Amino acid sequence: MGSGKLKTVLGILLAGSIFSISAPPLDAYYVTYKEQYFRLYHLHYIQYPDDTMENIYWLEKAMKADFANPLYAMTHIENEAQWEKYRYLFNMHINLKLIEQYLFLGNKWNKRTAYFYNAPWKAQNLLSLETAEQCYRTALYYWNEAQTWAEKAQERRFRFINLQKVQFWEDEAGRMETKDLDYEKTINRELALLQNVREKFLAMDENTY
Repeated sequence: MGSGKLKTVLGILLAGSIFSISAPPLDAYYVTYKEQYFRLYHLHYIQYPDDTMENIYWLEKAMKADFANPLYAMTHIENEAQWEKYRYLFNMHINLKLIEQYLFLGNKWNKRTAYFYNAPWKAQNLLSLETAEQCYRTALYYWNEAQTWAEKAQERRFRFINLQKVQFWEDEAGRMETKDLDYEKTINRELALLQNVREKFLAMDENTY
């Protein structure tokens, strides 16, 4: 899935006006670098769709932004090799966070069961399932991206480089390598369940209810 498809997904969701960003005040902190955008990402006690869209916005801005000077990295950097591994791990982690957010978002539109009494709203339910599917497929795109960055960070030449302040990122890369962390399996399961529900809705007619 290319950037055009990702823009289509966001366009569909934003069309419902579930998220908007107002212009910052004149004295607002000027955000430029990847690390700055990433710090704007945060979890919510209750994850409403607009909260999720806000996080997606900041994370995707972070993906496109440049890294700050190594002096301002999220861990201590002493040499070029550490700097290179840090960048790989950072990009991997952002992709993993995007996967989580798109899964959250997809679950808001996913219909787990096709109840017979929902037949009068068949079209609306099918549209909701389509939106959920697009979210899941976008998450799958980011999983492929995360794997690419994780493989780079796990190259043999980086094996004995430990970036302590981002140890969690190191752990994520290791879990991906051992398949303890496998979002592809999760996403494909969700897509299969979604298709099963879609087929039940498609089979409904005027005699269903």
